Amino acid sequence: MERIQLLTKIVLVRHGHVEGIDPPRFRGREDLPLTERGKAQASRVARRIAEKWRPASVYTSPLIRCVRTASAIADACQIPSLAIDQLADIDYGDWQMKTYDEMKATEPSLFASWFAAPHLMRFPGGESLQKLASRAADGLRLALERHPDQTVVLVAHDSVNRALLVQLADMPLSAYWRLAQDPCCINEIDIAGVHIQVCCINDTAHLEGLDP
Repeated sequence: MERIQLLTKIVLVRHGHVEGIDPPRFRGREDLPLTERGKAQASRVARRIAEKWRPASVYTSPLIRCVRTASAIADACQIPSLAIDQLADIDYGDWQMKTYDEMKATEPSLFASWFAAPHLMRFPGGESLQKLASRAADGLRLALERHPDQTVVLVAHDSVNRALLVQLADMPLSAYWRLAQDPCCINEIDIAGVHIQVCCINDTAHLEGLDP
């Protein structure tokens, strides 16, 4: 008898707006709160998810900007939210909270490498993309193991989402910068065993009308 393949739908969300996105800083593990704009975005994405899906649970990075975004989603859907370390932002090490302009001036070669060949970069005192991709994949596996044939929301960061999406789309880590991840965007992925379909990336239709 043919085995029925269970399908898990992953709704992958980036947290709402925080200070340090524009002008850009290497935020990483800095525990930044949502701005008022970010709170409004979290409310919108929560409403969109509650209207479109019936998720079983939310898994989130332990950093407060993700926890607050996840909490809005969990409240709207009336489901539990669990923080897991695997979804934490990349560790920028010595670069944390430095501006792009600062690092371009003080470490021009490394700064250029991050944008030209991110898969070859390890941040001084911090992580490489390979390490980030490995632990982010561990977080995804946890959700898949616990929720076969269900919908699960993951709330994480620009870097984590990109690292997951390039793996799910069977792209190399060198393609990291090809994928946009705006605050409170939605990515939708269907996973049935070894069969993966990336249904949408960086959907922000639910944020239309909010102040830029």
